[in-house]
Amino acid sequence: MIENRQPSVPTPPPPGGVLWSLAGDVRMLLTLPAALTLQVAHPAVGAGVDEHSVFRTDPWGRGERSLRSLQLWVYGGEAAAEEGRRLRRLHRTIQGTDTRGRPYHALTPANYAWVHATGYPVFAHSQKYLNRPLTEAQERQLYAEWLQVGRVLGIHDRDMPQTIEEFWPYYRKMLGDEIASNAVVEELISVDAKVPAPDRGPLPVRLLLRLCWPVLLPRIARFRRFATIGFLPPDAREALGLEWTDAQERKLRRFGRVVRAVVPVLPERLRYLPLAREARARHRR
Repeated sequence: MIENRQPSVPTPPPPGGVLWSLAGDVRMLLTLPAALTLQVAHPAVGAGVDEHSVFRTDPWGRGERSLRSLQLWVYGGEAAAEEGRRLRRLHRTIQGTDTRGRPYHALTPANYAWVHATGYPVFAHSQKYLNRPLTEAQERQLYAEWLQVGRVLGIHDRDMPQTIEEFWPYYRKMLGDEIASNAVVEELISVDAKVPAPDRGPLPVRLLLRLCWPVLLPRIARFRRFATIGFLPPDAREALGLEWTDAQERKLRRFGRVVRAVVPVLPERLRYLPLAREARARHRR
């Protein structure tokens, strides 16, 4: 019998793979709010974010750190495993009572694995709008590469469905038994949330943003809600009780057509995020 042993130092997905192409593309930014919303709809994850995250007081810094972390999982090379260890150290003390009154710990395998699992259905669903629908072979390759990301995060194979055939029943059971809207979900899709103006970039830009923020924020909030709900898979929307009309679906498809036309013709420095750009350059060399 051949033992299925997990390597002591997990490696990120390989250059040239499906995830290598998707994770660093700027279009991926549009899908992150949907993945985050699906994550925090878990009673333990939602409670942990509600009680321990700085997403309310430092949303831009929190977003920047999360994005860098995600990019390291795919493009970090030897730094990927260290980032996975750092995240586990960061979550080691996070515990409390979940939204259903049950004790939780952030590193409980079922909780930590759900955070990882949400990326796959959101990535796969969003491609039919922002890029092109994945073929069956690409879906399988994406899932295999996403398992590699799970190992980088320190999740054991026994805690992750090992095939697509195993994933979908697990996913549907989670939607039926665990996933529900909560205060953090409502806040993430609210058009009335009080979000401070970005504090990154040159001083003149920051000052201009502060001046224009009262006008910009409502428009940004409405688009964020639209994109978040739109890029959630339909069964996830249903589990969260989120309405999505035929008119909204047509609008999302029109938006996707514009994105598909514009992004591929952008220069590489605008199309890819910094870590992805650097990794692609190293790989070419």
